[in-house]
Amino acid sequence: MEVTRTFDLIMWNCEKFPREVMFGGKVEKEWVTYSTDKIKELTDYFSYGMMAMGFKKGDHIATITGNKAEWNIVDHGLAQCGMIHVPIYPTIGMEEYRFILDHSEVKAVFVANKSIYNKVKDFIPELKTIKEVFSFDMVEGLRTVTDIIDLGERHQFDFAAEAKAIRDSIQPSDIVTIIYTSGTTGTSKGVMLTHANLVHNFKETSYAHEIGYGFKALSFLPLCHVYERMMNYNFQYKGTSIYYIENMGAIAEIMREIKPNICNVVPRLLEKIYDNIISKGKNLPWIKKQIFFWAVNLGLKYRVKGNTWFYKSRLYFARKLVFNKWCEALGGELKVMVSGGAALQSRLEKIFWAAGMPVLQGYGLTETSPVIAVNPFRIPDIKLGTVGPVLNGVTVKIADDGEILCKGPNVMKGYFKAPELTSEVIDSEGYFHTGDIGQIEDGRFLRITDRKKEMFKLSAGKYIAPQPIENKIKESFFVEQVMVIGENQKFASALISPNFTYLHDWCFLHKLQYRDNAELIELPEVVERFSREVREVNKTLGEYEQIKRFRLVTEEWTPQSGELSPTLKLRRNIVKDRYREIINEIYSIKEKETVVDKMVERIINGVNGILKNLPKF
Repeated sequence: MEVTRTFDLIMWNCEKFPREVMFGGKVEKEWVTYSTDKIKELTDYFSYGMMAMGFKKGDHIATITGNKAEWNIVDHGLAQCGMIHVPIYPTIGMEEYRFILDHSEVKAVFVANKSIYNKVKDFIPELKTIKEVFSFDMVEGLRTVTDIIDLGERHQFDFAAEAKAIRDSIQPSDIVTIIYTSGTTGTSKGVMLTHANLVHNFKETSYAHEIGYGFKALSFLPLCHVYERMMNYNFQYKGTSIYYIENMGAIAEIMREIKPNICNVVPRLLEKIYDNIISKGKNLPWIKKQIFFWAVNLGLKYRVKGNTWFYKSRLYFARKLVFNKWCEALGGELKVMVSGGAALQSRLEKIFWAAGMPVLQGYGLTETSPVIAVNPFRIPDIKLGTVGPVLNGVTVKIADDGEILCKGPNVMKGYFKAPELTSEVIDSEGYFHTGDIGQIEDGRFLRITDRKKEMFKLSAGKYIAPQPIENKIKESFFVEQVMVIGENQKFASALISPNFTYLHDWCFLHKLQYRDNAELIELPEVVERFSREVREVNKTLGEYEQIKRFRLVTEEWTPQSGELSPTLKLRRNIVKDRYREIINEIYSIKEKETVVDKMVERIINGVNGILKNLPKF
């Protein structure tokens, strides 16, 4: 058979990759697994159950849950009877819940548990389109996914023929899901994706790695995010058994238990793992510490190709003495990690490759289903520091201003109920304007340099790309998050949210006393230590890019507190508003204008005047 719609994956697996464990998840510390045949049966029953309750093809149905094996039953069950799945993050704020549930016009909502239900139950009666709320786990007063499956089983003979007719009528060009973007720069938008969008993406990305039938994948990034969802389909397409983690606090234990061969990651997770390992390395006895950091420094020099025989021989011993322990901490069988969602620091890419846990970096957006380019696990076709070659069937061109434009079967149908916004990002030639700045290297490798909307101009006319600077600053163990600022100002500055766990340990070693974090960040010794970190980064930057001033803040930035999106991207407008007084204070300090400053300003003004008066050819 051919897979042309997402739900075709069920029959594809039953026929091509029948296995005892298609999906698995932990329920009260016990693993519950589902075979391919069982998943087909339960998915069909779920579809019949939804139809028995009066839901019809074209209805919008929302889910608000963490990762569960049963999510797939709901997802495929909705898709094969023509209902449109609207997955929502379980960690967003109340107002965003209200907006998405109202805007998406959903007829029903599936919540994970009582905790999620308590967040939405008060305002759901106000939303006219919602007929009922269901749950995955047992919640008093709500019918569960199991109840719907039971209902469908009882009515299977009433709805089997109708369900088959609907399934046969569904075209690849039909919308299968509406995914709301995380809204880093404004109100979330509902991205309409078709079966064809997602199928093209998971088929083409399936060539990036060799993990398939007989292997195990671990899924812990949110399935409501298009990246994890598409890779979830990718694993299914290749016959890989998938184990789901809902409780991120148990990830280390479960990785050692399951021993996965592949998983998806975001750069921030790799940063956390790396920082934690390095922190432990600093506490080793002197001899072990020397060996540990010899291996780390060696790993940071790793190249995918071109390593000398001498380097390879040293790397062999580094893996035996140090890196193998890293691998064991992540289960010991991890063959590859796929990174997406944000830019990956070069040092992380090198160190994990050197450690024997290769990271494949890719790039895309919700609007592109999501992958535009990815580094495959093939040495001639990979280039560290880039996001790899563009997918087959996808066309990328770089606009005059450096923006990446994308055209192909992966580009969304449009934004739900927002044709004017759709026309703003998809031009008359069908190219989607990504908002990212990039370049093509060696004729095939795509490199991302920054976000177009996040670049800003200093008052002297110089453009600042904040992300590369922020990534360099975040390499410091002292820094958890940072945001570079300075639009229309004379110089760039930064707001820094410290890694308070590391900073507290550092203060203890240096016998520094403080009452709370507010007093801690004012300590001269602490300010000087962060100044050293910033000075080191400034050495690698151009004069106009350098951070002239910074301020430490007492808050940790998280999705729950609003400074980060659910995918851990900075919500710059929110951070700016939250720290408006501090930003004003940074730029209210007047500097003496030197003769050189005045001269430079006159030169700039003069050049601008000449350019304006040049004749046009």
